[in-house]
Amino acid sequence: MSTLLSVSNLSKTYKVRGDWFKSKEIAALEPISFELDAYQTLAIVGEMGSGKSTLAKLLVGAELPTTGKIKLNGQLLAPGNFKQRCQYVRMIFQDSSTTLNPSLTIGQLLDEPLKLNTNLDDLARNKLIQTTLLKVGLLSEHMNFYPHMFSGGQKQRISLARAIILSPQVVILDEALAALDPSLRSQMINLLLDLQQQMGLAFVLISHNLGIVRHFSDDVMVLCNGRVVEYGKTSKVLKQPTHTYTKKLIMNQQLQVTTR
Repeated sequence: MSTLLSVSNLSKTYKVRGDWFKSKEIAALEPISFELDAYQTLAIVGEMGSGKSTLAKLLVGAELPTTGKIKLNGQLLAPGNFKQRCQYVRMIFQDSSTTLNPSLTIGQLLDEPLKLNTNLDDLARNKLIQTTLLKVGLLSEHMNFYPHMFSGGQKQRISLARAIILSPQVVILDEALAALDPSLRSQMINLLLDLQQQMGLAFVLISHNLGIVRHFSDDVMVLCNGRVVEYGKTSKVLKQPTHTYTKKLIMNQQLQVTTR
């Protein structure tokens, strides 16, 4: 299987004001490299401030890297070309309510990326919107509804529809399952796995829930203070962690489960 996404020496350093008006540099993400194939899921785990969100922003093109390259199918993704990037790499966030414009219908929300990134006419766009809604488990007539008319789980399906409507190759799930209750979360995971097989998608899963990571991902990368401390097959890393930080994450998760 050929590599779909290749990341090499990707890093991000921010300049902040220090004492006596001098600037200093803070490394939010130290050089990181990994590869991801189609039909595969890579989980990124770590505590708050570990660099997970920074990595997601770099992958989707919302931030420019300090160093490093991102290649898709062997082709370099230009750091400043956001339009090119958003066609191939899409993101779903934790709180879908904040990303869905309440003044637009679902059809209008899904039509925006099509108008910006395709040359499809009105009829073709309308048909694709309806097909995509059906693909994520909604109804075609839902395109005429407004976001406030949907439940939290349905809103997340709408966000998923918007993410896949351009037929991307990589979808980043930034805590996208965290706000769902266990039943809806299970349904969403099954839907994502089905779409992965149908479309050949690669997922980058950012999550603090190791249960989701264990069930959903093939490989896992553990970040601590912007550095990779452990990286490998999910089953092996979570069963036989070698780094003390990974062991701490697993222990903390087990304590949270037993104290509920």
